[in-house]
Amino acid sequence: MQIETRPLRVEDYPGLVETMKRAYPQMSEYVWSKKSIEKLTRIFPKGQICITVDGKLAAVALSIIVNYDEFGDDHTYSDITGNYTFNTHTSTGNVLYGIEVFVDPEFRELRLGRRLYDARKELCELLNLRSIILGGRIPNYHKHSELSPREYIRRVRDKEIYDPVLSFQLSNNFLPIRVLKKYLPEDESSKENAVLLQWNNIYYSKKPNTMQDSIIRLGLVQWQMRHFKDIDAFYEQVEFFVDVMGDYKADFVLFPELFNTPLLAPFNKLSERDSMIELAKLTEEIKMKISDLAISYNVNIISGSMPVFENNDLYNVSYLLHRDGRIDEYRKIHITPNEKKYYGMKGGSEIRVFDTDCGKIGLVICYDVEFPELPRILADQGMKILFVPYLTDTQNAYMRVRHCAAARAIENECYVAIAGCVGNLPGVNNMDIQFGQAAVFTPSDFAFPSNAVKGEATPNTEMTLIVDVDLNLLKDLHHNGSVQVMKDRRKDLYETYLK
Repeated sequence: MQIETRPLRVEDYPGLVETMKRAYPQMSEYVWSKKSIEKLTRIFPKGQICITVDGKLAAVALSIIVNYDEFGDDHTYSDITGNYTFNTHTSTGNVLYGIEVFVDPEFRELRLGRRLYDARKELCELLNLRSIILGGRIPNYHKHSELSPREYIRRVRDKEIYDPVLSFQLSNNFLPIRVLKKYLPEDESSKENAVLLQWNNIYYSKKPNTMQDSIIRLGLVQWQMRHFKDIDAFYEQVEFFVDVMGDYKADFVLFPELFNTPLLAPFNKLSERDSMIELAKLTEEIKMKISDLAISYNVNIISGSMPVFENNDLYNVSYLLHRDGRIDEYRKIHITPNEKKYYGMKGGSEIRVFDTDCGKIGLVICYDVEFPELPRILADQGMKILFVPYLTDTQNAYMRVRHCAAARAIENECYVAIAGCVGNLPGVNNMDIQFGQAAVFTPSDFAFPSNAVKGEATPNTEMTLIVDVDLNLLKDLHHNGSVQVMKDRRKDLYETYLK
């Protein structure tokens, strides 16, 4: 005998109908429609579980994820399922709600129901959901209708009465919360009553934006170049954007490359390199000030990039300022001919992903994204979101960054967010014009926008772009995508690696 627990498929529908009719002979006219099964397996494939015995469908469990606070403990089956449309399902919910379980009577001695419940519990833990909740039928209640539902539940719990559904759920550590009246009108055996039951996930983390959370909110700043009367005015503008993103509960704020170069104005009589060295003297103060903002507004900030002067060398450095106070840095590796000519900048030498409270991210600066090997190495290290602050003067320069960023999203099965400066900055050498359009790019498959662009700003206008990205879609793409780029590489012929 071979028993297999696996996701339910649409092709299983004929077997599902026959199994459900045998499990519920008194309710055989209420079998699930094929349209409902098609939708459930599409919107939440992991939540639809079945067991086969020697290839024959023997047991099924159906579930959705809901924001339980929207319903509370007093609801009906129709309420929780959106009148059977399942539009109440959301990947950002906090509760796994069981909407169906049945086992073919022929196989009940195999304890398949327990296997289904164990699979549900494992899924609840995997998705970091708070609990499993369900409205359990009490099919033997009609035999004891002289008892109140409350008394009936007590006697079942004390094993004075056996109920095939409630006794089973209690044995699987589900706790009764309350009686639901008129929960399922067609359930005559239960007298339209149900018992609201709950199993709590002891591993659930209440901390928002943990590694298991799937929806990450990105806030991109399209920064207008302008003169500031002093550094306090610059800080005021930075804090304005951080404050806005904090109000929108962003997880990350991305500023552009060299967004602090308006502060070069007082040094304009110096050579380009010497003026950049003077600006670099402000970097430590600016870094710490923005770190304070990250903590105060509870948002991770990628501070675009700023110059750093060290051992007589200039570097183009981006800081990742975590909302818990940690600080990471990335030094631009690929230096443009312009940066070499005017500033004598040197390239960094460290390639690594950064661990954040939203998972692993990558960070490269402008020209870096035009070298596919670098993001590929980061993807191999687990990167799911790549941030690219840039500074481009003309539209053709911007298009190089944009098209390369979009390609990196497809070939590395990740999201790529880009943000740059816009407008003009007269009176600052080599920083006079800018062209930019912030955007977030996705892989190109059915789960993503058809043009693989999650969101984009208006070109050359100061504004913010706020976009939600779903990490679970990347997981599904990796395993079930129309193409599976990361899996299908010919590593027997070629490989990208760190020296």
